[in-house]
This record gives sequence, structure tokens and C-alpha cells, in this order.
Amino acid sequence: MLSGLELTILLLGSAVLGVVAFRMFHLPPMLGYLTVGILIGPHALGFADDNETTHTLAEFGVVFLMFSIGLEFSLSKLSAMRKIVFGLGMAQVLLTIGATMLFGWIVAFTLPQLTNISWQAAFALGAALTMSSTAIVSKLLTERLELETEHGRRIIGVLLFQDLALVPLLIIVPALAKNSGDLAATLGWASAKAVIVLVLLLFIGQKLMRGWFQIVVRRRSQELFMLNLLLITLGAAWITERAGLSMALGAFIAGMLISETEYKHQVEEDIKSFRDVLLGLFFITIGMLLNVRLVIEHWWLVLLLLSGPVLLKFGLIAALAKVFGSSTGVALRTGLALAQAGEFGFVLLSQAGGLHLMDPLLIQLILASMVLSMLVAPFILNKSDVIVMKLSANEWMMQSLALTQLATRTMATKKHVIIAGFGRSGQSLATLLEEEGIGYHALDLDPDRVIEARGAGAQVSYGDASRRESLVAAGIHRAAALVITYASTPSALRVLHHVHELAPELPVIVRSYDDTDLDKLRAAGAAEVVPEALEGSLMLASHALVMLGVPLRRVVHRVQASRDERYASLRGYFHGVGDANDIEDYLQERLHSVTLLEGAKAVGRSLAALDLARFGAEISSVRRGKGRLSITPETVLQSGDIIILRGAAEGIAKAEERLFTG
Repeated sequence: MLSGLELTILLLGSAVLGVVAFRMFHLPPMLGYLTVGILIGPHALGFADDNETTHTLAEFGVVFLMFSIGLEFSLSKLSAMRKIVFGLGMAQVLLTIGATMLFGWIVAFTLPQLTNISWQAAFALGAALTMSSTAIVSKLLTERLELETEHGRRIIGVLLFQDLALVPLLIIVPALAKNSGDLAATLGWASAKAVIVLVLLLFIGQKLMRGWFQIVVRRRSQELFMLNLLLITLGAAWITERAGLSMALGAFIAGMLISETEYKHQVEEDIKSFRDVLLGLFFITIGMLLNVRLVIEHWWLVLLLLSGPVLLKFGLIAALAKVFGSSTGVALRTGLALAQAGEFGFVLLSQAGGLHLMDPLLIQLILASMVLSMLVAPFILNKSDVIVMKLSANEWMMQSLALTQLATRTMATKKHVIIAGFGRSGQSLATLLEEEGIGYHALDLDPDRVIEARGAGAQVSYGDASRRESLVAAGIHRAAALVITYASTPSALRVLHHVHELAPELPVIVRSYDDTDLDKLRAAGAAEVVPEALEGSLMLASHALVMLGVPLRRVVHRVQASRDERYASLRGYFHGVGDANDIEDYLQERLHSVTLLEGAKAVGRSLAALDLARFGAEISSVRRGKGRLSITPETVLQSGDIIILRGAAEGIAKAEERLFTG
């Protein structure tokens, strides 16, 4: 049996391998965690046991996830989405639980010899099946730029209510499992305890939270801030656990309390690494619960339990979305996105198993079907447009009509600019084009924005610029240029791919956050890439130079020269401790200074002989004494030279090693 340290190392090592493998195929890391858990679990390779240590790690993962959800809990946000959240979301949860209980009663009545499912077990099962994966769905919607679409808002609203519904469900399920003749009294006592704890934490805790955080922040210690954050999270979880409630409930309340303070965003950033790592370990432990042998032996039951709930949720959610005013296409997309199982479903199923509400074999089979539904969810969501078109002739007609209307609006337009995205940047560009008498037509995926802007006379249509059909309808063959005004490299690359096929000579200008993907976008066909961070630096520098008396003509020349050189002199910067926040920072281009000491292998050698480019780094400049050398391949380095390297962190490390050891 592995010790606690050995088990933790095994879980962390497996998690790294699993996430790397799934990242290579552009799949959510959660699926990697689940797969790794299945492989190393006691029912497969047997490297790890399903013991108390793994359960503790799993519980902490849920605690920090619920804390993060509490941070996002906002009364103003709920008010704006109240019809979706408390209408569509509540109806989905209640009807899914009701349908599951009805099905359980039918099975128990017609096939008593097959299984004996009590109504308490059916309720717990329905509560588990009603959940959808917030982590998978929200990530895929973000990548597909669909968060602000009509179906995206409905999906997020339902997910939000599911997250909120977990709190009372975690209270109700254990109450149902108790052998009490008076269920109402049991539920009443549980509710009373919940109310008492909520009052203590929300009202008394709210008054203490802001003042206590101010005391901690005044100490100006990041270490103290993090310790205080962990203390509050785990302390609130301990209070609710001692009251007979769930640790997750306490963490959720702690998140809500902090969300009302001005430290919300700092806390959210600091807790992110803890949440993601521990939640990853939670998914590994869930995967470890899967008994592969039982799945193989009862594969037909697993497929039935997979297809049944998925089809039930898809049909139920699509029908409810239609009832709440959605079009057929939006309803179908909402149902497809929410049909799979969710991470909180595992929490409720594990709770039901621990309370012995269901047969262990049935739990294993349901668990297997839930894991499989999450594995196929990304593929279903990526093919949702194709599925909707095939299921709904009306949706096909509406899509065709929308494209026809778009083509009609742009048919008489020539030499116009296609604007992809009509947010703040897109609207500013449209205003300048109008003032210059240049035609344009914008595409945007926010229907409310499109309606308002079109009502004000803007030339904008609802459409996805990353779709080939939308670009054709927008008149790409007659356009003078295309401008991508939102900073999303994956979407921009899809647009550039279609432009390369449809109109390879059309100049495309792309917006990006910084210079990280500048070369990638240029290689994909972008005529110009405008990095916000570098353009901001140029504007700051130009204003400063003018105020210092540098002639305006010279300032303009220097700014234009920097742009012409693709921001070569500005790319990368010296990173400090505060900049190393995540893995993206590690991969970004940076500057690093190296002083060449006596005896270094690079002394007396030319830059061409060193060939640092093969390590993914280059020499930005060389300072010798008080001057800066003019760099050429024939430049020979000397002892005492200060070499400025530019590249990613790994490339710089290899280049520095090359300079000193050869």
C-alpha cells in the first residue's frame, strides 16, 4: 500500500501526463484527469487505491471549486438573467429529477426482480443526472466565441442554477437517507441548521470580512494574504461540516462573502492555481471509481445508461428552452450543450453511494455512463451546428435566410471593409471609415448588439466571421480589406484560413493582445497584426518624446519604423516576479541580460558561429562599455560584454548555457 506522499506523487505525475496528452489533441484537461484515474485506479492497473487519502484530496478539490463559484455569485448578475436562471434552469433541474423518479418507480413496479430502487435513491440519482459540466461547456463556448450568443446565454444561465442547486441538494440527499419516520421533521431540522449557519456566516461574517481583509492587506504581504485566504475558505468549510452540512456549502458561502469586497479579483486570481490542481486530483479520484471489468461485462447496460439520460436531458432541455421563447435552433443547441453529465453529478453520486442508497453495481454502471458522456461532450458540441441543421429544417431555412439577407445587404457594396466583431474596437473603426466615406459591413455574434447598432444605422449583421458561408455572404470577393477586431488567435486563424481559400489577395488586419502570436498570425496570411500592448507602448513613447521636445516628424518616423520592423525593437521585455503568473507567461517572448565572464566559451567567437537561433533565442543587442554595438553575424564577443537575449524562457536558458559552456 502506498504512503500518502507516494500516492500524491503518483497522482500528480499521472495528472501531468494525462493533461499533456489531452492538450496535444486540443481536448479539455478534465477528460485527461478522468482517463488517468480510470487507468491507475484499483479496477484497472491498480497503481492507486480508493482510500481515505484520495477521498480527502477529492473533497478539497470540490471545496475550492465551490469557493470559486461563490466568488462569481452576484445578485445583479442573477437579476439580469433571472428568467433564464430561475425559469429555465429551475424547470430543468426539477423536471429531470421528477422524470428520473418516475422512471425509477416504473422500473420498480414492472420489474421488481431486476432491481429495487427506492424513491430516495431515485431522487439522489435524478439530482446527479440533472447536473451538466460547467467546466467543459463554458470552456468550449469560450473557445467557439459563443458565450454572448442567444444559446450561449441560456446555457450559462442553466449551468448557474445547477451550481446553485447543488447546495440544497447536498443537504436534502443525506436527510432522505436517514432512517426517520418523520421525513418532514428531518428535513426541517436540516433546514433549520442551514438557516442558522447561513445567518451566522452571511450576516456576522459579512461585517467581519471586509474589516479583517483590510487589516491583512495593510501588512503588504502576499504570503499573509494567501494564508488568510486559505484560512477563511477551509475555516468556513469546517464550520458547516461541524454543523452536519457539507464542506462545499461553507466554501461557497466564504466565496460569496469575499465577492462583496474589493478584493474579489485578487482572491480569484490567487485561488485559481489551488482550485485547478485540487479539482484535477478530484477528477482523477472519480475516474478511479470506475470498474472497467464491470463495464465490459455489462457494456449494453452502460450504453443504455449513457444514451438514455443524454437523450432525456437533450429532449427535455430543448423542449423547455422552446417553451421559454427560444427558436428551434437555439433550443436544440442548448439541449446538445447540456446533455452530458457534470462534475457535481459525481459529487452527488458519490454521496449517494456513501449513504448506501443504491446498489454498488448500479452506481458503477451509472458512473461509467457519466464519464463516457463527458468524454463525448466536446465532440457533440463541436458538431452542434451540423446536428442542428439535420434535426431542424426550419433552422436550415433560418440560417439560409440570414445568409441571404446578409448577401442582399452587401450585394451592391464594393471595395468595402469587412469588420469581424462589432464591439468597442469594431464600432470605433466603423465610425472612422464612415467619416472617410469608406463602406463597411460588420459581422457580430451578439444579437442584442446587432439589433441596437442596426437600429442606429450601422451596417452590421448577425454572423460568425470564422464561417466560410458568412464571409462569402459578406462579399469577401468584392471587399477591399478585412479587419478582425477581437483578440482571439484561434478564431483569427480560422478566418485567415477561409480568406486564404476564398480571396488570397485580400489584406487582413488582425488585433492581438501582445506579440506572442504575431509570427503565427503573419505566417497564416495576416497583412498586419496590431498588438494592443505594443501599440500602447508606442503611443506612450510618442507622447513622451513630443513633450520632451523631440520634433514631431522624427517621432512619427520612429513609430512607423518600429511598425515596419514588426515591432522588433519592442518585442519581449524584462520580466519581474509579478509577471510570472502562469504558463502563458513562461511561453511568451521576453528579454534577459547576460554578462559574458572571463573564460566563457563565447569569448572570441562570432555571433554566426554561436548560432543561438537554433535554440529559439536571438541576440537583441550587445553593450560594450558605455556603448551599444552594431550587431552583424561577424560581430565577435569579448569578455565583459552585456548580451541582451530575446526569446521564450526555455530558449533563453539554452542560449545562456551555449554562451558559457559552448
